Formats: sequence, C-alpha cells, structure tokens
Amino acid sequence: MMILERRDFMNVKQIEQQLEQSNFKREASDFKSLVKIYQLCHSGANEIGTKLENLDEEYSMTYDHNPIHHMEERMKSTSSLFEKLERKGYKPTIENVQKHIRDIAGIRVVTNYIDDIYRVEKALTEQSDVTLLKRKDYIENPKKSGYRSLHLVVSVPVFQSVGVSDVPVEIQIRTIGMDMWASLEHKLRYKTNADPKKVKQHSANLKAYAKELNDIETRMQAIFSDLQDH
Repeated sequence: MMILERRDFMNVKQIEQQLEQSNFKREASDFKSLVKIYQLCHSGANEIGTKLENLDEEYSMTYDHNPIHHMEERMKSTSSLFEKLERKGYKPTIENVQKHIRDIAGIRVVTNYIDDIYRVEKALTEQSDVTLLKRKDYIENPKKSGYRSLHLVVSVPVFQSVGVSDVPVEIQIRTIGMDMWASLEHKLRYKTNADPKKVKQHSANLKAYAKELNDIETRMQAIFSDLQDH
C-alpha cells in the first residue's frame, strides 16, 4: 500500500510568526495575500497528490504493480521563500512571489523502479488539466555530486468559491535508492558538525556510491521486467 505523508502544512498563525522573523514588509493586505497563496498552493499539492494516488491504484488493479512506493507533500517555509527571492535578486514582495516562485508546494514521489519514474511522469502530464511548466532530468544527466532525480513543475487548476486558479506544484520523482542516497548525502554534507574540508574529501566516494546504487537498481529493474514478461 502506498503511503502519502503530508508535512510542513502551516496555519495562519505559523505563517504570521515566520513573517515576523523575516524582512518581508508586512501590511495587512500583503499578509492576507500571502495566506491566500499558501492556501492555493496547499490545494494544488492536494490535487496532484490525489491524481497520483488514483494513477497508482489504477496500475495496481490493471497491471498488478504499484509504481509508487510512497509520496511526501511539503510546503516551503516563508523564510526559505524570501531567501530564494533574494538569491534571485528580487525584493521580498507578494508580486515577486507570484511571478517568480513556483515551488511553494512540492511533492516527492518515490518509485519502486527506474522505469516507474517515467511511467508516472507520462501518466500525470498527459492529463488534460495538468500543464508541464518545467522539466529537469537529473537521472539522464546527474548533478556533479551524483544526485539523481526527475524534477517537474506543473500547474493544475484549483476550484474555489471565487473561481478557478492555475497553481504551480513542484514534483520530484526518484527511486527508493535515489531517495536514500539524497537524504543521507544531504545529512552528511549539511547536517553534521564535521569539518567542511573533510566532508569535501568524501565527495568522490559519495558520487561513486550514487552510481553503484543506480547500477544495482538498473539490474533490479531488469529482473522485474523479466519476471513481468512471463
């Protein structure tokens, strides 16, 4: 059974507290607008999450195979939101949030096999109400660190009492092995108190392990495909 984990979904009070700690010039109208943006993005993530759950269930019933192992939904904190704007050279305003930030809501989809990544992508992006805005394939072209994942940004309509809005949602799709490596690599590189120079010395090893994991998953994929053919 696929597990959908929802985390980091903030309420109005949490958003207000984070804004008080940021450089965001807060006026009453801006605060309400930001809350509205977060609520819309939350709804957008729910829409995509439901679509993915339905697709996984369909594959299970039709092909006796669940492509999705589990999913995680998350919301970007307001501090991360405004830090990203500043890195991009934009002032922390509501207008710039709406124009330049498309990953307030995100979903990480962890698949069982490599082929499942592209199977999920195809099934989702071929839906008539899902629009692909951006695509980066770090599986075909891994990052220098060894990181592998398929990154998509899509938009989906969200229907509310005041009308419909197209809402962007970031989706990261990767295998169990890719997800394990990314999680541990991030902790080793950024969440430890080790000397950065010493951490850097292990970069080559981390990259090599990413390739080894990918090779193992490729062979596991071949076994699965062979068993499915018989």
